[in-house]
Amino acid sequence: MKRSVIVFTAPGKAELQESDWAIPELRADEVLLETECTLISPGTERACLLGLAGGDFPKVLGYSAVARVLDAGSESGFHPGERVAVYHSSHASLLVKRACDLVRVEEETLSSHAALFCIVGAMGLQGVRKAMPEFGESMAVMGLGLLGLFAVRCACLNGLFPLIGIDGNEKRRKLAEEFGADAVFSPDDPELCAKIRDRTRGEGVNCVVEVTGNPDALNQALDFTARCGRVTLTGCSRTPTREIDFYNQGHRPGIWIIGAHNMVRPQHERRPGYWTMREDMALLLRLFSAGRIRPERLITDLARPAEAPRLFARLVNGDPDLLGVIFDWK
Repeated sequence: MKRSVIVFTAPGKAELQESDWAIPELRADEVLLETECTLISPGTERACLLGLAGGDFPKVLGYSAVARVLDAGSESGFHPGERVAVYHSSHASLLVKRACDLVRVEEETLSSHAALFCIVGAMGLQGVRKAMPEFGESMAVMGLGLLGLFAVRCACLNGLFPLIGIDGNEKRRKLAEEFGADAVFSPDDPELCAKIRDRTRGEGVNCVVEVTGNPDALNQALDFTARCGRVTLTGCSRTPTREIDFYNQGHRPGIWIIGAHNMVRPQHERRPGYWTMREDMALLLRLFSAGRIRPERLITDLARPAEAPRLFARLVNGDPDLLGVIFDWK
């Protein structure tokens, strides 16, 4: 059987490769999948493509997929023909995944291109959850890429007010307003802290979801976080943050700094603030179907897998207009 895969062949270089593939014998909890579409995660995949996240080349990466079940192991709970969202998939036409990485797309009227966003959306959602916000508290989301924009929308649905979005890209700030932000600012604004405090009656925000991955963002976040506020480190900062005055910026004001890597989740039973990945994916699929979140607005590029070299080159060059990039494998 022929299988096509997008491969990172060297730092900064991606290509589509096709080869013969012997379908492995499925274990009881495994599922054979035919991919419909995959989504690039710009931050993580750029870091991996540039060699900033470790690992040897060549490498096969991927993040989010929607696929159809071709065959299923006896204990998987899935059946041929079912459509599923795939967590940590590869950019490949055929996949074998464990059942624990799959969630059914139960609503047939929901497009695969929309369903595809439930994986990356769940990563933004968990950054909001871990801040343990209460209805009526204020929140700032720093970084309005895919994770940040989903954090904004989920925070809006959760009753956070005022809800503030921060990003240097004007298009992304406008999207944040569409997703429910009450105010948006650039991180380069010299009056940023003053403007945020003005919006929050002089207190600062109760919660910050930091999704930029910028090593200096935490310093900035601590300057406009309210007394006894919480900051979730949701983005992956791959370089050390410069000196922080923990006594004056954290200890005295009683600010909580919470590591919010997506992998820090329960595997089975949820608890307050910490839901399983599959539960969050399933919830977002229901919200998409109900029209409470409209992920289609985030699609910037819909491409054939053969266009991977061009699109990943744009990613390497830091194209700020690259946001929701979907490869359609059909």
